[in-house]
Amino acid sequence: MIGKIPKGKTTTYKELAILASRPKAWRAVGNILAKNFNPDIPCHRVVRSDGKIGGYNRGIYKKKLMLKKEGLKIYLK
Repeated sequence: MIGKIPKGKTTTYKELAILASRPKAWRAVGNILAKNFNPDIPCHRVVRSDGKIGGYNRGIYKKKLMLKKEGLKIYLK
């Protein structure tokens, strides 16, 4: 499911929870992704439902850079 998010696209923690048939488990999805260090799983492509970038276990700045490199418009602060 998460491994199928193509470059240049994102999904939300909530959408992943719904796909897992656990629509209220979006926090659990975030916690699971926070512990992921497998580079084959593109967890940097998962963002918050409110449009904010969300967290990333290698740092938010790196997440923004990776998404920008994939063609998404990210505003770096």
